[in-house]
Amino acid sequence: MPDILATDCAERLHLLLRGRDDWRQAINSGEKLVELDRPARASMSAEQCEQLDQAVYAGARHGFQFRYETIRVPDAPEERRASGDPLATFADWWSQGEPRALLRRITGMREIDFADAQATAYSPGDFLTEHSDDVDGKGRLAAYVLGLTPRWRLEWGGMLVFHPQADEAARALVPGFNRLNLMRVPRPHSVTEVTRAAAYRRYSITGWLRRKGA
Repeated sequence: MPDILATDCAERLHLLLRGRDDWRQAINSGEKLVELDRPARASMSAEQCEQLDQAVYAGARHGFQFRYETIRVPDAPEERRASGDPLATFADWWSQGEPRALLRRITGMREIDFADAQATAYSPGDFLTEHSDDVDGKGRLAAYVLGLTPRWRLEWGGMLVFHPQADEAARALVPGFNRLNLMRVPRPHSVTEVTRAAAYRRYSITGWLRRKGA
């Protein structure tokens, strides 16, 4: 869905993400999640960075692996409203009233209660291998990606790829600006590696449309 937000709102969100300094690099090691803030990464030696790179790429060869930067938003409405973070304000707005009614109408899922959210930024070398988003107890009904990347070239990678199912062919979407992508859960998908040629990071707000009490 193109132009899901007013253009000036999408532009402000993009500038907000570009200006934030509280990004945390998220990396999985099997089922374990590791998050490194920028000071922690800056303190690593070149040898430590190389070892981490090698471990990340080794994990991607045969299993589920990811690396990207994130800013997380709390799920609880009271925490969102108390935080003062514009991302939390967006998530709260996205989870009720007209926006939620629109998401219910588009997906045909009247049982959507709220949306969780995180900002994501993919730098050169970042990626997310195949997964389906189906996690027990989370109540995930659909996943969304709100693209906030104004300019992007196809050869820079970072594409959202829907993996083939039954007789369907694989489909890849180039990062875009002010564009909403939705997919039912479960649906196998991935994000291809951002190349070193990329002039910008790949920004988006992502999350899941969920039911409560699952």
